[in-house]
Amino acid sequence: MNADTLLSSTAVAPSTVDQTLPAIAEFLNNHLAAQHTRIRQARRLSGGAIQENWLLEVEHRGGSRPGEQRWVLRTDAPSSVAVSMTRAQEFAVLRCAFDAGARVPEPLLLCSDLAVLGREFFIMQALEGTAFGPKLTRDGVSEEQRPALCRELGISLANLHRIAPPHPQLDFLSSPVADHAQHCIDTYRSYLDTLNEGFPALEWGLRWCELNRPEPLPPCLLHRDYRTGNYMVANGQLSGILDWEFAGWGDPREDIGWFTARCWRFAGPQREAGGVGELQDFLDGYHSISDLPMDRAALTYWQVMAHLRWAIIALQQSERYLSGGEDSLELALTGRMLAELEQEILLLTGATP
Repeated sequence: MNADTLLSSTAVAPSTVDQTLPAIAEFLNNHLAAQHTRIRQARRLSGGAIQENWLLEVEHRGGSRPGEQRWVLRTDAPSSVAVSMTRAQEFAVLRCAFDAGARVPEPLLLCSDLAVLGREFFIMQALEGTAFGPKLTRDGVSEEQRPALCRELGISLANLHRIAPPHPQLDFLSSPVADHAQHCIDTYRSYLDTLNEGFPALEWGLRWCELNRPEPLPPCLLHRDYRTGNYMVANGQLSGILDWEFAGWGDPREDIGWFTARCWRFAGPQREAGGVGELQDFLDGYHSISDLPMDRAALTYWQVMAHLRWAIIALQQSERYLSGGEDSLELALTGRMLAELEQEILLLTGATP
């Protein structure tokens, strides 16, 4: 058996991945029992300050995956900061979600041998389509396609929520708390208490959530960033859910509130299902799998929580910029979103007419 590589002329400037393509091809060759493996093209995908994603076009002769393949190699960026999950842990989450029936890119191989790339990485199936939120919510999906897409999104999320603790493949996740909503409130309030400036609209929202806190539900696996912009759509159909590094145990209603929150509807604010369609279509898909109770009061509650969480993140991003730690336009602009998030919190909680 043997392996070779052919680096595309369209690849970005050399990095560790470029320089180790022969070793990566050999790894693929050995683990898929191929007679011959050739990486025809390797191209760095856009985005990813914390993780790198590389599109690999691979030819296999023989083995378990013969023929031409389009895969994504996901690894930590060389200058990556610490995040909540390692690539091995993210691979485990992806595998569990895939096995549960959630629409995710199929996870194929994990490599923890640092001699191959110098960093841990995994290989997953490449997805077709676009994830660009403004496009999807403007004209990336036709009116005829929207109901089916929303049902697919609901079904996929409900399948993910079938995964419950304890789970032997997910023992690295933090143990679930008794009351997920109160835990979120305490976490967000603790952060605000570290700041010199006051944020009365956020404090109002936190107190409202505390006073209106629903009874906790049994925990399940949450994506925790299930929103338009984090899934791929091709020809109006769901290709797969992306970005699993924030997954953890919690109340399933949090994912629904995050998906439906106004702050993630982009060019379609009138469409409550992620800006791409109607809420009822999304819930019909979800409830075809799950009998989770989700009335309007519960949905409003978790939408308030979603805007509080995003507001806290916006403050954190702004602080990273204002402190001089990171000269990033994206961080600066994220901080400017705070007023809009505060307004939505006040509207949802009835603090302003």
